[in-house]
Amino acid sequence: MPFQNIWGHEKQVSILQSAMARNRMPHAYLFCGMEGVGKKTTALVVAKAMNCQKSRFDACDTCPSCLKIDHRNHPDVIRIEPEGQFIRIQEIRDLQDQMKFRPFEGGKRVIILVDADKMNSIAANALLKTLEEPTRNNFLILISSRPYQLPMTILSRCQQLRFNPLNRETVFQYLRECHSIAPEPARMLASSSGGSIGRALEMIDEDYLSLRNQMMDRLSDERMKNPLQLLSFVNDFGQDRKIILERLDIMRICFRDALVYKETTTIDPLFNQDRLPMIRSFADKLSGTDLLRNIIAVDRACRAIDQNANKSLTLEAMMFKLALNERAGRAIF
Repeated sequence: MPFQNIWGHEKQVSILQSAMARNRMPHAYLFCGMEGVGKKTTALVVAKAMNCQKSRFDACDTCPSCLKIDHRNHPDVIRIEPEGQFIRIQEIRDLQDQMKFRPFEGGKRVIILVDADKMNSIAANALLKTLEEPTRNNFLILISSRPYQLPMTILSRCQQLRFNPLNRETVFQYLRECHSIAPEPARMLASSSGGSIGRALEMIDEDYLSLRNQMMDRLSDERMKNPLQLLSFVNDFGQDRKIILERLDIMRICFRDALVYKETTTIDPLFNQDRLPMIRSFADKLSGTDLLRNIIAVDRACRAIDQNANKSLTLEAMMFKLALNERAGRAIF
């Protein structure tokens, strides 16, 4: 994939190509931004462009170097990802051993650290030494959707390039042109993706729209005022962390849409435009403060689940916070 095929990040592409053309590439970049917006794709295109045998400052996608990078067997393009929950010290040490030598084939050795914020503290300290003493033929790209979890010492030694969420029309056009999705589901997926092409593609595979409708129907059910129904709803989440976080995200977006609609009475900013009657109902029943409290409660549950808190207790506590407005003493649902 050449730079021109990267969707929605023209400014970032221009910065990268300009730096390569002027031979002013920093020894380390931090690509940061929400998941699924194209950080990893861009990093791979940079690796191709720096080693391409035919094109200057871009990827041709046909030379042996580009093809090897596509098949993940280029000796000078190293991709490090977390094993389990962390990037471990041994991986950083192995990387440092490789960096002592010249690249095998290409002009630059490109190291891509995916989810760099998942380095444990020992691994991060080891990487810091590499960043403090950069070598000429080694180029690092750190990728993170949570840069605030990286040590400040690492942040200060990387040039940061932020990848913003894509606009809805860009995601819609991508789904139509690259995956031949019909206009109506493509528009709903684009609206629900939050500006992430990766998220939109996941939603296609996971039949997201069916799950979203099921979740929103449960939230709007009058029986949800009953504590026993709340506990039953918690059981629907299961124990799989990814599924739980997906369901929580649906709830958060629902409350977010209701808050936006309540404050603006406009439809265009809503993620769930096709469920406007339900969004309007939430906006009519709840105050802006109530909706904001709901969003905060779901956010806290997401963070707790992400940090391996007890799933059932976390969800039950969240549900009771949603069901009871502690200040006003009235039902939230």
